[in-house]
Amino acid sequence: MNKSADLRRRKANDKENGRPAHPRKSKQKSRNVEASGIYKSLICLLVSGTLLLFVTLLYTDNDIPWHVSNRIVDNVAKSMGTHYPVYAVVLDAGSTGSRVLAFSFHRAIMNGDLILDKELFEYTKPGLSAFADDPAKAAASINNLIEKAKDEIPQEYWQQTVLILRATAGLRLLPAAKANKLLDTIRELFKKVPFQTREDSVEIMDGTDEGIFSWFTVNYLLHNSKAARTVAALDLGGGSTQVTFAPQTPATLKQREFIHDALLGQGKTQVFTNSYLGLGLMAARKEILTHDNDDTAHITSICVNPVIKNKKWHYGGTDYLISGPQENYPTKTYPNTAISQQEHVPIVDLDKCKQIVRDYVKTKATPLAELSNKRIFAFSYYFDRAAECGLIDETKGGSVTIEALKHAQTKVCEDPNTEQPFMCLDMSFIVSLLEDGLGLDNSTTINLYKKIDGHEISWALGAAYNLLHENLK
Repeated sequence: MNKSADLRRRKANDKENGRPAHPRKSKQKSRNVEASGIYKSLICLLVSGTLLLFVTLLYTDNDIPWHVSNRIVDNVAKSMGTHYPVYAVVLDAGSTGSRVLAFSFHRAIMNGDLILDKELFEYTKPGLSAFADDPAKAAASINNLIEKAKDEIPQEYWQQTVLILRATAGLRLLPAAKANKLLDTIRELFKKVPFQTREDSVEIMDGTDEGIFSWFTVNYLLHNSKAARTVAALDLGGGSTQVTFAPQTPATLKQREFIHDALLGQGKTQVFTNSYLGLGLMAARKEILTHDNDDTAHITSICVNPVIKNKKWHYGGTDYLISGPQENYPTKTYPNTAISQQEHVPIVDLDKCKQIVRDYVKTKATPLAELSNKRIFAFSYYFDRAAECGLIDETKGGSVTIEALKHAQTKVCEDPNTEQPFMCLDMSFIVSLLEDGLGLDNSTTINLYKKIDGHEISWALGAAYNLLHENLK
């Protein structure tokens, strides 16, 4: 009993003094905890090292597309709330209308690349050139678009948001005095807006820049970061058209006046770009319609169906009244059926129309041998007319051959459509531009899109990216 009582007293004293009752068990437990801590540390180190190696590979392995690496790392950054928003507003003052695009970017967490998140796109008609004699109205139309951009961008970022306006072929075709007066009025407006502006914020854009920025936009949205993977970009505007691609053949590279530097991925590359003033759809339409017409107020055109009489068309500050031939025109005969009588429908004399169009195109453009070997993306009026002819889905876009465009051309030139009186002329011009002007053959496939990944195909994205890239240097 005394031994038992003495043992209990010792245990009680050990407990009070903080000594374990079973030293062996306590030491073993301590060793297990220590081993567990070392094991966890090794696991964390291994995971961290693996993640670092993975991220390094994403940004250095040439076989991994740069946008994949950005997207993976940025998704992690987004979940941690470490995105850095960057905004830019671009006003595209085109020949047929003005557009505002307010871009929302963020900087890639690893290398600072600009990643496009979304954009606002709004459009108004007519273009600035229509206000050549009333600059105040031109400024009002631009101010309305700026107000829409203000609604899109958080107010706390307004003073950090760059704003530019670039006028294209519409103003290039105006007399210099009228164009400058329009631009000066808009410069005064820019002094009052809350966005970030500078002396060159309002300018007429050079056709070369228009081509380069359009090419950048398409390839940026397609995530093409290497010159060999890029596609050719064909932009058909109202007053001019641009053709841009990464040159590879000696024959193309020799044309030094058309070779320029362009942004691509994280660096620069050389591109061939040519802007053809006067080969925009509306400018070409005007020249073809007025061919052999001394009276430009009342025009009779062989490229217009005879059912069209005194159709009003406004372009470049002038109203034209357009009619098709009223005598000696061809017809298409539809035979008797069970529900209709024989009918002679007036049609466009396509052969004569094509000759006029071809002669005009050849005065402006020379075939580009290398272009036919490229993957080609075309947009703007190329897309619009193909969609209106039912060749592609008007929302999704699609691909067509030159041969398919020719079939559509024949069809619309036989259709006495008063709602689309210039469709035959427009399609004839597009076919001739691609075939006679750029040297593409019947089997060439043209990819026609208005948007890629939900983003508008526009030179404005390339201009915004280029401007922000320079500012972030």
